[in-house]
Amino acid sequence: MHHRTLGRQGLVVSAIGYGAMGTTFAYGPGDDTESIAAIRHAHDLGVTHFDTAELYGWGTGERLLGTALAPVRDEVTIATKFGFTDTYGQDSRPEHVREVVDASLRNLGTDSIDLLYQHVHDPKVPIEDVVGVMQEFVQAGKVRYLGLSNTDAENIRRANAVHPISVLQTEYSVFARESEDLFPVVDELGIGLVAYSPLARGFLSGAVRPRSAYAQDDIRQFLEWWAPEHWDANTAVVAGLTELADAKGISLSQLALAWILAQRDDIVPIPGSRSPGRVAENVAAAAVTFSSEELERITTLGHGVRGKRATG
Repeated sequence: MHHRTLGRQGLVVSAIGYGAMGTTFAYGPGDDTESIAAIRHAHDLGVTHFDTAELYGWGTGERLLGTALAPVRDEVTIATKFGFTDTYGQDSRPEHVREVVDASLRNLGTDSIDLLYQHVHDPKVPIEDVVGVMQEFVQAGKVRYLGLSNTDAENIRRANAVHPISVLQTEYSVFARESEDLFPVVDELGIGLVAYSPLARGFLSGAVRPRSAYAQDDIRQFLEWWAPEHWDANTAVVAGLTELADAKGISLSQLALAWILAQRDDIVPIPGSRSPGRVAENVAAAAVTFSSEELERITTLGHGVRGKRATG
């Protein structure tokens, strides 16, 4: 797989990464053995960038990812995030950040975190104070690069003035394009992009089902794309995209991921799956190319999506 450069500080990762949220969080019960197999298969296929967070199981997700990658730790980059409370509020107080990052290092079983994000903006703590404590870990050799997630242009500028920000992680897919409003500021500051939920929380996986098919604690119970009033419009978009994918001889998920890769040369999608077979399908998207007409058709179909994206 080819690689992409994120930011101006030297972070180079595979064009497609792996998002580990679903191994322990948000999408119903998982199987650790299967998840570890999927993560290791991703590495075997050339994936070098793996993403997790304290939020994903309050340490269980980090421990699972650390276990899976332990045999190849020197061959990969690991990203994790801080900033939530256990009631899903925001907490980026410096003392809390220090506690969380030290715990993340232990959970991951590593001496250093390659990419550390503030997971969500905390309006109670100036971003300068947050990045100041993140910078302490860089100076101590415990973190290599800094990133932000779920934030706005003003915070990006203020953060970058304290310490270079290498990556902005944001939700981005054919279904969720709001973050394009931030492209000018990341271009100005030389910040790379990591796209989470690139398959629209599963809507672009090729296996989308109505809310009634998911567990009551599944995140899709609460997302507007699955709301009954939006279901018909959004499945019509999927039908159109699937027709294009079929004509090209690729899967819907490959079309969705390749579309993201075609938008910019400094964006890396991080699809996640607990299935080694699905991981292989996702990774193959890195080889897909489109004509300008195909890209325009995909983008036009995406304009038919109804319902707001999630906010974190």
